[in-house]
Amino acid sequence: MSLGAVRKLEGKVAVLTASTSGIGYSIAKKLAMDGAKVMLSSRKSDNVERAVKQLRSECEGVSVEGVVCHVGKDDHRKNLIKETVSKFGRLDILVSNAAVNPMTEGTLMTSESAWDKIFEVNVKAAALLVKEAHPHLVASGSGAVVFVSSAAGYVPNPFLGAYSASKSALLGLTKALAEELAPDNIRVNCIAPALFSNMSVCVIWKDPLVQEIQKRRNPTWRIGETDECAGAVAFLCSDEASYITGETIPLTTVESARL
Repeated sequence: MSLGAVRKLEGKVAVLTASTSGIGYSIAKKLAMDGAKVMLSSRKSDNVERAVKQLRSECEGVSVEGVVCHVGKDDHRKNLIKETVSKFGRLDILVSNAAVNPMTEGTLMTSESAWDKIFEVNVKAAALLVKEAHPHLVASGSGAVVFVSSAAGYVPNPFLGAYSASKSALLGLTKALAEELAPDNIRVNCIAPALFSNMSVCVIWKDPLVQEIQKRRNPTWRIGETDECAGAVAFLCSDEASYITGETIPLTTVESARL
């Protein structure tokens, strides 16, 4: 696939967490196709190398690099931003996609260690990554941050109580940071996907019965493709969304997340 004629992110530099597969990879691909220089990241070096090679192969002429990053580790977060600025000279866009869900049980059944891990990665690390990127986003003159939440943040899933709560927290974090960073000309927005193909955060999404329920609750009567998340993020990162901040775009109806 060659680069498209419309390159609304030309000259921008984007860094994405958990971007070697699924929604993260699709977003990275879209940003690159729209002209951004992209830094992929993931916890495993093999996945990073594979994704960088794949993206360069699929999209001729894109500028993409990769680095290992476990967002729960402070030194990894610092290195991710450092390597991005070192490779590309600036930073304009941060997409926080990394998330975990170590168990599939109700809220009161969730262990303390699971609570710690879920909020450590899904919420705290996202906020601290913005903090790390902040000086560079300020220097860019018009920075953009996008969090990847979930429809479960609106309609909690009975098997994903703590995970759902963490995704609700991202909706609040989006609002809080949008207010705080507006004076720096940094916009902060969010997307909330329902069930999409290739989502790996929880095994229950792969259950055929769960997928059938999701299809019936969705007006489109189908499960979304991860590429269908990417356009919303590219829009929020572009000058086309220059007057939008503190908002969350559901993809698609949040009611489709209900089981």
